[in-house]
Amino acid sequence: MELKVKRIHPDARLPLYQHQGDAGLDLFSAVDDIVKAGEVKPIPTGIKVAVPEGHVALIWDKSGISLKGIHRLAGVVDSGYRGEVRVVLANLGNEPFVIEKGMKIAQLLIQPVTRVEVVETENLEETSRGENGFGSTGKY
Repeated sequence: MELKVKRIHPDARLPLYQHQGDAGLDLFSAVDDIVKAGEVKPIPTGIKVAVPEGHVALIWDKSGISLKGIHRLAGVVDSGYRGEVRVVLANLGNEPFVIEKGMKIAQLLIQPVTRVEVVETENLEETSRGENGFGSTGKY
């Protein structure tokens, strides 16, 4: 399968797998920037992608920067989208986070999409879990 990528910024880097067997392609910042503590900011990658029909590109955290309180939000790139891929970063830490041009800021996973038919119903089948959520399975 191919992921067609168009570079729209001269300093943009193409997504790439760092190791054989990696699930995610690294995404890189096309700019220098700072995300202040408590701030949410879209960071341009300088690329556009053509996700193959029947698939979605999901943007996920990079573990190294997530340990510093940097997390990504809004991580769905649909197959019909042709705008720039920007990574919305949230700084949950107490210090400003400096982003350098060419720095890894997220990873992109390409996954198949299953479309469903939405059917309204009055009853849902019973399960052993039922309506229990938010910690209902216990601590250990």
